[in-house]
Amino acid sequence: MDRFQAMQVFTRVVDANSFSRAADSLGLPRATVTTTIQNLEKLLQVRLLNRSTRRLSLTPDGASYYERCVRILADVEETEASLRHAASSPRGRLRVDVPASIGRQVLLPRLCEFHHRYPDVELVIGMTDRPVDMVADAVDCAIRKGELEDSSLVARRIGLVPCVTCASPEYLQCYGTPRTLDDLSQHYAVNYFLANDKVCPWDFMVDGEPVEIKGNSVVSVNDADAYVACGLQGFGLIQAPRYMVLPHLESGALREVLPQWQPAPMPLSVVYLHNRHLSPKVRAFVDWVVELFSNCPLLTGCSVESECSFAKASAEGARAGGGQTRELEGVF
Repeated sequence: MDRFQAMQVFTRVVDANSFSRAADSLGLPRATVTTTIQNLEKLLQVRLLNRSTRRLSLTPDGASYYERCVRILADVEETEASLRHAASSPRGRLRVDVPASIGRQVLLPRLCEFHHRYPDVELVIGMTDRPVDMVADAVDCAIRKGELEDSSLVARRIGLVPCVTCASPEYLQCYGTPRTLDDLSQHYAVNYFLANDKVCPWDFMVDGEPVEIKGNSVVSVNDADAYVACGLQGFGLIQAPRYMVLPHLESGALREVLPQWQPAPMPLSVVYLHNRHLSPKVRAFVDWVVELFSNCPLLTGCSVESECSFAKASAEGARAGGGQTRELEGVF
């Protein structure tokens, strides 16, 4: 039995939590995957997986073996990749996933810059507000909003996005403008709910500490654009990243309220799986994203005009740069 291949099969089964999905991702028959795990258990003389019709789970021995396999495979892959790609530029298919609003307003307007730098990288971009399963969906890296709770991911913080509490003039005319946090009990919120149906409460910084307040609501959504649209239609107060509502604040379609109690800024991170080697194409994308977000006026709450000028200057710089990129210290 090829022990190295057996380790690869075993870790893929654990990551995918399925013999069938592991077989598909490895391009092997399901029977081969099953036989490989059985032979591996016979060789080690321990049970690695508890199997049922609905799910798989690691035994204590299986968990210990999995962690060691992950380290061994990562070391081997990193060593081979460093030699194989030492003199080559990033290339190949790269699948990334980003929140829809960030993809449309920040990433896509600057995508030509990335292409000019790395013309051999084929980008496949998924845009959704729901976090994807990076293993099952074969996502190489993703941009995530908020605090990260998934310990299987390596995260690089790329920014803190300022948020704002606001409402339409029609709503404020009807219900009045809140002057204190206690006034919020007399107001409505447009609720935003997550994949587990958990509703995100209002969030305010008071004396340096976050305070959460649940608001009354007549509508709840799970899409960022729909959330802002409901605020524009007067369904209630919303708390959104400033870059999303900046044009509406400047046009007067939305008005900021309670500016003395700002919402906590929203963390942004670029993430990838801890047990996957950071390939040149992933590193190139992450380096570019870190640079993009650190220099993006829109994400710091500047005007739309400032962002347009910055995007124009960046595009001209990309064309003049001839595909060169600079190293960013401390990216990983």
